[in-house]
Amino acid sequence: MAIRGFDHLALTAADIERTFTFYRDVLGAQVLYEAEWRAGKMPVVILQLGGNRINVHPAAQPVAPHAARPTPGSVDLCFRWDAPLDAAVALLRAKGVAIEEGPVPRPAADAAWGSSVYFRDPDGNLIELLSTVA
Repeated sequence: MAIRGFDHLALTAADIERTFTFYRDVLGAQVLYEAEWRAGKMPVVILQLGGNRINVHPAAQPVAPHAARPTPGSVDLCFRWDAPLDAAVALLRAKGVAIEEGPVPRPAADAAWGSSVYFRDPDGNLIELLSTVA
């Protein structure tokens, strides 16, 4: 099999600017191609979080091709957090982000056990930060 992993995830947003501002200010995402998007030369804004990319698509004008029913708030994302989870909890509290659940024990993709904390982005997407660091 030649699949290495995900290249990017397409996230449908009611308000692209509000969405990328949240990911930038809360999770430290690097916003790519913002100037091109503002100039109308790029239909999406791309967020870089570690080795992962999220393409933020507008709900009002989904970029073709797209999911059958692109809907804001329908995604459940889990990011690996490379520090103790207490640091993530402190960051979320400092940014005024409500924690929906956690910390709770969860298995990671590499079979390690860790802890997760759950919260929502401005569109209501469920975001999980998973740490296996003690």
